[in-house]
Amino acid sequence: MPSLIAYFDCFSGASGDMLLGALLDVGLSLERLQAELDKLHLEGYELELERQVRQGMAGSKLHVRDTLGAYPARHPQDVHALIEASSLPSEVKARSRAVFARLARAEARVHGVPEDEIHFHEIGAVDSVVDIVGVVAGLDALGVTEVYASPLPLGSGFIVTEHGLLPVPAPATLALLSEVGAPTVSHSAETELVTPTAAALLAELARFQRPPMKVQAVGIGFGDKEFPWPNSLRVWLGEPFHPAQTEADQAVLLECNLDDVTGETLGYAMERLFAAGALDVWFTPIYMKKNRPATMLSVLAPAGQAETLGLVLLRETPTLGLRITPPLHRWKAGRRVREVQTPWGAVRVKEKLLGDETLASAPEYEDCARIAREHGVPLAEVYAAARSAAEGSGENKL
Repeated sequence: MPSLIAYFDCFSGASGDMLLGALLDVGLSLERLQAELDKLHLEGYELELERQVRQGMAGSKLHVRDTLGAYPARHPQDVHALIEASSLPSEVKARSRAVFARLARAEARVHGVPEDEIHFHEIGAVDSVVDIVGVVAGLDALGVTEVYASPLPLGSGFIVTEHGLLPVPAPATLALLSEVGAPTVSHSAETELVTPTAAALLAELARFQRPPMKVQAVGIGFGDKEFPWPNSLRVWLGEPFHPAQTEADQAVLLECNLDDVTGETLGYAMERLFAAGALDVWFTPIYMKKNRPATMLSVLAPAGQAETLGLVLLRETPTLGLRITPPLHRWKAGRRVREVQTPWGAVRVKEKLLGDETLASAPEYEDCARIAREHGVPLAEVYAAARSAAEGSGENKL
């Protein structure tokens, strides 16, 4: 069975019940969800799934009805013990505990207490347990192996909590999103759009990018609030899509504008950036304020090395700051390096592949330049011989 990926399109924010409602709308049955939640032996709630149409969009609204009349106040360790004692699959247990641990860590940070001392209602509320374990178990039941999410719109204003009036986004929500560098966008709504529960789920489970995929189904989950727009999110379910012989990864773009730098400084900065792991470095002539000619220095960095390369930029150039573009999704054509023989010796040739087709061949400059110097042959002649050998040679891979 091919692996499935889920993309949460959070155009109006996200809450735990919206995420779970979308999974129910895309194909997870309420009976299967209830069967998984029953493994928790958790009392005090009932599930009700309602089909709704809002602003012309049909979707599902999940109601988690509290039958106890009050939310129980639990420590994080109580929730972890509840999950561990269940008969849920081990992977569902581990991911559910990880989401709650992330939420507890954020709450402890914003309230200024150790994690093992926090004691509050929100994390232990029955609906939070249902939402978090339900989403994790639902993704597992649907066969989803990778989760992605869109940038998150954040509202403004204040909300009423157990701790009194708090600003929007809620401190815990902001702490959760900042921990993973989640991309956010502004929104005109003067209310909470992303709840701490949803922030914890997405921060733990998702990568914040839209993946290349073959969309097979779309589910819509509605929230409690009514807006002039559909208060919902969509989940796209499908298979990964990669053109033949391509690879996918993430990169970060770092840029700064320099109007007081010498060519020597730029050249040295490029050298240091490549040495520190940059994927590519380039210069672009630009004009800045007062029509000053300047140079924009751009660096393509592996997603995990943005900070290291940013420090190189700050250290080796006069810039006072730099711009960081959120992770970019890259497609890379397949490639291989072969060694071919020319009348003057071996030359490495890099080939670009797409499926079984070789689209282009490029002899390595250093090999060609060395041969040209050693044998007194024009560089262009060495290049031509290497290309000709590549076109007619076999599969002599390095």
